[in-house]
Amino acid sequence: MEWTRKDLLGLENLSKEELELVLTTADSFKEVSTREIKKVPALRGKTVVNLFYEPSTRTRVSFEVAAKRLSADVINIAAETSSVKKGETLIDTGRNIQSLKADIIVIRHGCSGAAAVLAKNVGICVVNAGDGWHEHPTQALLDIFTLKEKFGRIKGLRVAIVGDIAHSRVARSNIWGLIKLGAKVTVCAPPLLVPAGIEKMGVCVTGDIDDALCAADAVNVLRMQFERDQHNAFPEQLEYFKKFGITRERLEKAKKRIIVMHPGPINRGIEISSEIADCPQSVILEQVTNGIAVRMAVLFLVSRACERRKSA
Repeated sequence: MEWTRKDLLGLENLSKEELELVLTTADSFKEVSTREIKKVPALRGKTVVNLFYEPSTRTRVSFEVAAKRLSADVINIAAETSSVKKGETLIDTGRNIQSLKADIIVIRHGCSGAAAVLAKNVGICVVNAGDGWHEHPTQALLDIFTLKEKFGRIKGLRVAIVGDIAHSRVARSNIWGLIKLGAKVTVCAPPLLVPAGIEKMGVCVTGDIDDALCAADAVNVLRMQFERDQHNAFPEQLEYFKKFGITRERLEKAKKRIIVMHPGPINRGIEISSEIADCPQSVILEQVTNGIAVRMAVLFLVSRACERRKSA
């Protein structure tokens, strides 16, 4: 099939075939990072703008590396050092970037739906690098790519997502993508951190971490977002680790070799022990590496879709 979308805003509205196309394209780009000269000319002459309204290390750098390996020019804009501080709106910022003849905007924003608003108001490509509690599509795609690399398939895999489900855009994107590709997903968290009605997304819900791990082929451990706890309603950090932390003892109880994932940043000793974060079962750093190939694929596909629209 052919990719026809000028934007990547989330995985909820993507088809199984579109998800598979991104994964296949990423697989072809992964080899580029093993070369002595880590570049291909796929986006030569294009300009990618990373527009980040929230702090980021892995995602921003990963998009920058991905764009440069495709031979694009890259501009990084942080909201705290831009005209946003002078009252410029998101739409005005986007239109100004478009007027500078940029080709792709990669946006991270604290408000859910911000990427979609921007995409509706500019004619260039928009890639969502995380919007509020809504979605983080490229993180989910790299998670799924890593799972497929490890198991050779997604269909039939049992994946446990553990942690702060309520505030996690990563969880939502992973659920949409995994379910569409045939995986079975269980979410595990304290009741306060499980969104009401999440079962409608096709997942199972449990509050028993040992049960979740026992059935899983892989566990994706989410960061506890304590900074969002405005009402002191979250469990204490040590209490959370005691009841839900991923430890050697818990993995041994599962009686099977479980792949351990984490989107980062890791809070060691809160959601996962250092021993497990650094153990052979952990693919956390492999996720970071795979993020480059996945983001190369996304930038390449949306750019080609835009070119086809222009020539139509």
